[in-house]
Amino acid sequence: MQATRQQILDFLHRERRATVKELAAVLGITFTGVRQHLALLEREGLVQASEERGRVGRPAYVYSLSDRGEDLYPTHYDALANMLMEELRALGGADALQRVLKRVSVRMAEQYLPRLEGLPAEQRLLETAKILRDQGSLIETEQDGDTFYIRQCTCPYPNVARRNPGVCALEVDFVRRLTGGDARLVASLLRGDRACTYRIRLPMASENGHMAERPAGQN
Repeated sequence: MQATRQQILDFLHRERRATVKELAAVLGITFTGVRQHLALLEREGLVQASEERGRVGRPAYVYSLSDRGEDLYPTHYDALANMLMEELRALGGADALQRVLKRVSVRMAEQYLPRLEGLPAEQRLLETAKILRDQGSLIETEQDGDTFYIRQCTCPYPNVARRNPGVCALEVDFVRRLTGGDARLVASLLRGDRACTYRIRLPMASENGHMAERPAGQN
């Protein structure tokens, strides 16, 4: 990373936001020079701009780090999550941990359900894939008759899952709640597969339009 652009990133990480004028004062360069560096950082997806309201005349823009920019700076969320899960397991056992993870998946899904309600089944599956992409995962989809597959090629919790694979149940339940179908994990990155693959079978519609259970043993 070029030194001046690294200074911009460091300043935005520390102060959370800044204008071109503020950055120019800190860096000791011209407004034009700051804008050139910011344009490069925006193209790399590290910085984002928002218009500052309440000003008269030419609009001013405030710059901040994007999620990708924030990811450049180390955090200890993974270590904290692992310690919390291990302490919970030690205090309440594996069943208590699974109950908590299920409650977390419910809360995670609730914020997206209004976006999914009323969608046709296939559209709901595609929207679920989009939600997973929006969360930063590389996602592939496939349909084979009435069976759908969502392949999550990047794990959202890699450092947690390696130490606490039970967290995978959280993601499976999350996908199940979003799709409204029977979601099963049939391949896993932790097992050396190329993706975490969710096989999703939707309830069949009966003649009266209600959803019927799939007959036992039917593939």
